Amino acid sequence: MDEAKCDLVRAWLIKARHDLDTAHQISGLPQGHLDVAIYHCQQAAEKAIKGYLAFQDHPPERIHDLKRLVGLAAGYDSAFADLLNAAVILNPYATAFRYPNEAPLLEPTRIEFTEALEAATRLVQFVLSRLPSAVQPV
Repeated sequence: MDEAKCDLVRAWLIKARHDLDTAHQISGLPQGHLDVAIYHCQQAAEKAIKGYLAFQDHPPERIHDLKRLVGLAAGYDSAFADLLNAAVILNPYATAFRYPNEAPLLEPTRIEFTEALEAATRLVQFVLSRLPSAVQPV
């Protein structure tokens, strides 16, 4: 496999892992802001799927719609369709809680955050399971 392609896919996956790690870290702080942590859950999923699409040589799209990204990935591997529910859970958090008046509350509940973190973790792990070791983050 082309080294530049491996580097690109790995970079997407590293960024996804960083977002997931950040969500974990923020949520564990006594004064951790769950509005920021939940955003990183959505970002982890988005970047992992974009890494998978890069592996498939799919032309990059500047979108944040996880349902669309899962649909694109399912075009290469039908098992991605099983992640649609995770995408539905995470999709609103690209913008919800990021700006005033985007959500009725300024922060998600702990239950909402936990559900988002579980969905993001499931999605990122699934993507990693579909990719060869040559592109896996170290």
